[in-house]
Amino acid sequence: MIGPHPVFNPSKGFPVNFKRFGAPAAVLAVAALALTGCAANESGSAAPSETATTSTLSGTINAAGASSQGAAQEAWIAQFQTANPDVTINYDPSGSGAGRETFASGGSDFAGSDSYLKDEELAASFASCVPGTTAVDLPVYISPIAVIFNVDGVKNLNLDASTLAKIFKGDITTWNDPAIAALNADAKLPATPITAVHRSDDSGTTKNFADYLNQVAPDVWTEKPADTFPFQSGEGAQGTSGVVDAVTNGVGTIGYADASRAGSLGVAKIKVGDEFVGYTADAAAAVVNDSPLVEGRAADDLAIQLNRTTTDPTHYPLVLVSYAIVCTDYADAAKGELVKSYVGYMASADGQAEAAKSAGAAPLSADLQTKVAAVIATIK
Repeated sequence: MIGPHPVFNPSKGFPVNFKRFGAPAAVLAVAALALTGCAANESGSAAPSETATTSTLSGTINAAGASSQGAAQEAWIAQFQTANPDVTINYDPSGSGAGRETFASGGSDFAGSDSYLKDEELAASFASCVPGTTAVDLPVYISPIAVIFNVDGVKNLNLDASTLAKIFKGDITTWNDPAIAALNADAKLPATPITAVHRSDDSGTTKNFADYLNQVAPDVWTEKPADTFPFQSGEGAQGTSGVVDAVTNGVGTIGYADASRAGSLGVAKIKVGDEFVGYTADAAAAVVNDSPLVEGRAADDLAIQLNRTTTDPTHYPLVLVSYAIVCTDYADAAKGELVKSYVGYMASADGQAEAAKSAGAAPLSADLQTKVAAVIATIK
């Protein structure tokens, strides 16, 4: 088994070379992976837009952040480096909060984050950007969040937002609690204690999960959504893979994770309107398409204010939008050109199709792709 991923150290750089972990197009098996393209150049995958003989790009991109993007980043890196063999891309799935901090300090060239920059972060400086300029949030990855569980004898599970909130707050502590039983009349629920697994690191997935509960069950989940899990309950685990491992190897466990990582675990349906709904990429995309941009931001900042209170059962409101956080004006112009090309590929129709194939992501709508492309075109 591979151990926990190396932590980024600005004096030593990113942990690189995933050649020993297997083929670069493989789906991430653990959150412990610092994704890099050294082995990706060996991939036989088709180039996304240009061939190795025509590419003039060269250099290295270091990025860090959301572990939810892990499988997509691995596929994106493999495809992009096949087309641009003189480019090396390193992505450390250290978590959204760590990724934003690393980028702000100049330790990486862009960040992946499941939550957009807070106002106070925007007001600070970004070491990679030209002084006096700031960074912007560009949506590049849309995915459902799966409520994963491992309960002996239970294959199907229905939960509404209120019950889910009480489980993760620690108000509901056994699987045969009357509130759960009322939603699952046909299930044989054991008296097993519930172990609710949350992210121990600052996580945009946590913020999105908390935002859903706060919007839909505000009388129970009273804490303001944040990257840090707000309650002293349950069990913490590092990164997406840490949560998945804890749920998989525990007894009576439940957790939340990017849907691409659910694997063979049980996945609960959540109540939307009068129906219990399972996740699909289309249902996740529908919520994003019906949500406005965050008000009061610069015109080139595309942070989305998700509206999760829908009662339309064709929508799955427990969704995350993951961003590439970039400078539009890089202090190092050559680095800016590399980021412009790579993030441009991530957000393109080809890149979105690759993320859908490799990670089960929901592609950006044509309208959102156009908006993102317009901002990327200004990066320098």
